[in-house]
Amino acid sequence: MSGFLRKPGARAFFWQAVVVAAVLAAVLWLGGNTAENLARQGKTAGFGFLEDAAGFAINFHLIPYAETDTVWRAFFVGVLNTLLVSAIGIVFATVIGFTVGVAQLSANPLTRALAVGYVELFRNIPLLLQIFFWYFVVLRPLPPPKNSAAFAGALFNNRGAYLPKPLADDGFGWVWVALALALILSAFLFWRARRTQMQTGKRPAVFVPSLVLCFVLPLFAFFAAGSPLSLEFPKLRGFNIGGGLWLPPEFIALLLALSVYTASFIAENVRAGVLAVGAGQSEACRALGLPPALALRLVIIPQAMRVIIPPLTNQYLNLAKNSSLAVAIAYPELVSVFAGIVLNITGNEIEVIFMTMLFYLSLSLCIAAFMNWFNRRAALRGR
Repeated sequence: MSGFLRKPGARAFFWQAVVVAAVLAAVLWLGGNTAENLARQGKTAGFGFLEDAAGFAINFHLIPYAETDTVWRAFFVGVLNTLLVSAIGIVFATVIGFTVGVAQLSANPLTRALAVGYVELFRNIPLLLQIFFWYFVVLRPLPPPKNSAAFAGALFNNRGAYLPKPLADDGFGWVWVALALALILSAFLFWRARRTQMQTGKRPAVFVPSLVLCFVLPLFAFFAAGSPLSLEFPKLRGFNIGGGLWLPPEFIALLLALSVYTASFIAENVRAGVLAVGAGQSEACRALGLPPALALRLVIIPQAMRVIIPPLTNQYLNLAKNSSLAVAIAYPELVSVFAGIVLNITGNEIEVIFMTMLFYLSLSLCIAAFMNWFNRRAALRGR
């Protein structure tokens, strides 16, 4: 046996087998212990409860939902609400983070001080406290619906924000077709510009033409189809607001807290990425007479992205997982709806927690896979 373990390959195989056996033994022990506890409590494992009627209401949902719908549908309502706040939060946090990160390197002392103060303030306050601040201090003290604040057709009160709701009429599908065509043409222009740059060293200006194309073509289709879009404005009806698009205060508070908090970390990643670019790049831009804004957009940021993207992935993952803190203010995302209400009603703790964990694991893996692909696109390529 001692002679067998002296061989590196055999020794590695032996210890791997020991670890695998230990893990399997632990899994079997946990499974047996769980089955014994379930039998003692008179419970049976299974996912049949998903077909039962949910029996509870959800005030904010992206798909039609009623109390008589199944637990499955309640699960999907929670999933969609989680994806909604995560997706919008990632966009807002990215925009704010990049803006503040670049502002930290500004030559203007006031701009730089404000950006640094933003980062130090929001980065060092726990996220849960920020959620409470936006919800209890900023949104809940707003006036009641009768005294709603109005702005550009929208109404704001302590029950949330009521925005004008777009209603598509017959023929609006042509606008989507025109937008898709504009995006395809824009992608072709960028591909052609990159190919021209590789062949001649000169890159044609395509950003502004693509932007104009994506605006003009759908607008032309909109008017050609007879303006097939109308707006439903919110109005006070009795003691409540009717019509429009309702955003509950829980959603707004969570979105603001996630965006502002995560943006403070993204700002530091952006600042570090810009500083990682050699000083010679900025000097070369100044020697060529490039304006600072143009040099930042065309020279500095593209090189800094190779440093920014890996930690940016972590911030996106953290934002998606931190959305589960919404249970503290009763926003109906997955943890609140499924791992809270459904778990207490059905008593299927193992199945509910397993499905909730599996969703967050799948969401995190999808975000990581996309960001890894994007990171490979931005990485330096050898010959």
